Amino acid sequence: MPSFPLKTLDQFLQKATAATYAGGGGYEKKSQRPGYYELTFKDGDWFYRDSYTGHYRSWGTELVRFKGKPVWNALYGGGMADGLDHLSKDCFQFLKTCLTTKPKTWHSFRGPKSLTRGDWQYRYQQQGDIKMFSGYEEIRFKGKVVFSHRIIGGLIKDR
Repeated sequence: MPSFPLKTLDQFLQKATAATYAGGGGYEKKSQRPGYYELTFKDGDWFYRDSYTGHYRSWGTELVRFKGKPVWNALYGGGMADGLDHLSKDCFQFLKTCLTTKPKTWHSFRGPKSLTRGDWQYRYQQQGDIKMFSGYEEIRFKGKVVFSHRIIGGLIKDR
């Protein structure tokens, strides 16, 4: 088991998500990796970095460090469906709304199982827990899939 309560990690992840991409947080001026966008959040001994490349289609990683040591990681990738980039601004704004809407009846590392706002629908399926999970999210506009992401992640266990 890790040297910290899993609930504390979970609470930190919720704060970090709300303070970075989903919450409109600022990007780092200089990325650790050329060609990547990065957002960071720090709270005491905890540090979070979201690092991704691409816009309409993106691939990225979320890394959490505790006392400087990597302890949790999630990888995600996907994006806009072919030919639908013109919907990206509204789609990404809706995605941010979904990522900051946390369900009360189950634990999610992305958004709720479903959310509808006008012609926009969000769906998220997840297997596993904070130790190891996988998920799939999609956004539909007027019933047609316009965006999707696959996500995997979990605890890092070093020697």
